[in-house]
Amino acid sequence: MQLQLEYYLLLAAALFCIGIYGLITSRNAVRVLMSIELMLNAVNLNLMGFSNFLDPAEIKGQIFTIFVITVAAAEAAVGLAIILAIYRNRETIDMEQFNLLKW
Repeated sequence: MQLQLEYYLLLAAALFCIGIYGLITSRNAVRVLMSIELMLNAVNLNLMGFSNFLDPAEIKGQIFTIFVITVAAAEAAVGLAIILAIYRNRETIDMEQFNLLKW
């Protein structure tokens, strides 16, 4: 039994909204990275849902999902490295105190 496309879209929309809320309201840099990961996972759900709904025989959506997961892993590694470097200099990960590029 195949789930309907609406269920995939509702779950993805809920995840994306939670990610946007976390991105807007959070001051913690790690929480911001987690919110971005939630948003990317919502995109992955959309890709998989549309791939299964439009043409179940082909795997185009699954291939794009693997690319998005790869980019998300690279983003998490680089983001955490930047956060660790800033933490060593500033001893905080509060986003409002990241003023390294200000004059």
